[in-house]
Amino acid sequence: MMVDSNDLFSDVVTLPNSAVQRAYNELVGLDEIKMRLSKRARLLLNPRDLETWAQAHHSQPIALIKSLTASAPLFVFAGDVGTGKTALAESFGDDVARKANIEVVLYRMSLNSRGSGAVGEMTRLLTSAFDQVIASAKAQQGRNGQARGGTILLIDEADALAQSRELSQMHQEDRAGVNALIRGVDELRKCGAPAIVVMCTNRLESIDPAVRRRAAEIFGFHRPGPAQRLAVLKESLGDLGFGETQLQELVGLTGPQNLDRLGFTYSDLRHRLLPSILIEAYPDQSVTYELVRDVTARTKPTPPFQDERVGIMSTEEDANA
Repeated sequence: MMVDSNDLFSDVVTLPNSAVQRAYNELVGLDEIKMRLSKRARLLLNPRDLETWAQAHHSQPIALIKSLTASAPLFVFAGDVGTGKTALAESFGDDVARKANIEVVLYRMSLNSRGSGAVGEMTRLLTSAFDQVIASAKAQQGRNGQARGGTILLIDEADALAQSRELSQMHQEDRAGVNALIRGVDELRKCGAPAIVVMCTNRLESIDPAVRRRAAEIFGFHRPGPAQRLAVLKESLGDLGFGETQLQELVGLTGPQNLDRLGFTYSDLRHRLLPSILIEAYPDQSVTYELVRDVTARTKPTPPFQDERVGIMSTEEDANA
């Protein structure tokens, strides 16, 4: 039985795309993650590039290459709400497409793929989704092993589909769905088609251990540190004539105020604070520093989704915050 793509994917986007490129460039403070993600993604899509590199720098293939080419084409983006996971997952394919000079198709998995709970439905939907992604990727596979394009499957809120099978209260249908998800990732690895799966989650520990073990890399996303908050504020307030001392005061107001409070997320800054400043001034006032400071002081950061630290890669700013 054929499954309607609308039941599987909430969006399908062909990259490069100028709007997606702008969204990618606006993600400040994630430079280290962007760099590693772009390199690993390009090599997963085109592993032959490693052979070219080895020949150029070592005059022969080297055994170290196998450590990367054996990885499953799976990345996990984990961290608190509002820290840029989904925004980067939706946009990094544009950077890959431009740097590799290929077309990349992004499939965003719909939560409808969980189905209605009927026996076998989630397994059928997930299997159909991976079948479509694999077919797309195989169509982009070149005869000489060099990919003509790439495919990215984005699974947001991945804990809804990949929650740990170790949970005693887990429904049998959910267990079967996780099994189907793992089979799909394994099939992508075996077929060698140019495709990548990206899972985003606020709760890394709830993701099934077998899924985590398969990840080529787990990227940790955290609330912005002082330098990252300054970069976001300068981007939108830099043309208002505020001095460095004033901007640093705003950085302090958007950071942790005591041991019980976390700082602002990227989403808090971009989608709550900055629009609130504009609305406060419009239509009768100019945007003064006093107005900005007052709005900032009244705005509260989003509470954490969970109170836990995960042992995964963090950004330099987080380490120094």
